[in-house]
Amino acid sequence: MNCEILLDQISARCDKFRADLTAAAQNLRDLNRRLEQILQQLHKDIAVRDESFAAQFNQYCLDLRRCLDEDEPFWTQARAQIRSCKDSDWTGDLTLAAKGLNSRAKTLSRASDEFTTAYDIFYRNYTGFTAAKLNVWLLTSCQNDVDSLTGKILFLARDIAKKTERNRRPHVFG
Repeated sequence: MNCEILLDQISARCDKFRADLTAAAQNLRDLNRRLEQILQQLHKDIAVRDESFAAQFNQYCLDLRRCLDEDEPFWTQARAQIRSCKDSDWTGDLTLAAKGLNSRAKTLSRASDEFTTAYDIFYRNYTGFTAAKLNVWLLTSCQNDVDSLTGKILFLARDIAKKTERNRRPHVFG
């Protein structure tokens, strides 16, 4: 596989991962709002009305884990293919695409930060909540994997951008 095709595939998967993370963060914020309502109801000794919360939260965690597990082989393979490419394979004509990937990786990093923030808020509210058995350990595992994978993608994008910039031919003026 040549570097241009690899770069296009990585860019597309980066966009998909960002979209998935953005949706996951929004769903977690929605679940957090429901948890806050449940906590208020418990604090006021009101019967909890949201009986499906625990099942939906646990399903959310399972779906998120499945999504991350499906994406992991692609990223592992892509990183291995990039390491197998010579520095000279990253030609200067790929500079614009490499900068685009770097930009996509940065937006992915922001989406990862939003997910981490949503996780932190949820976890803070969850602490001490014993009314239902929630798979928060699975959510914590997913959040750690998201942080790790995002860091690897950022490093990968920066490395590619450096290699293409280095191989760019100098412009001749005049």
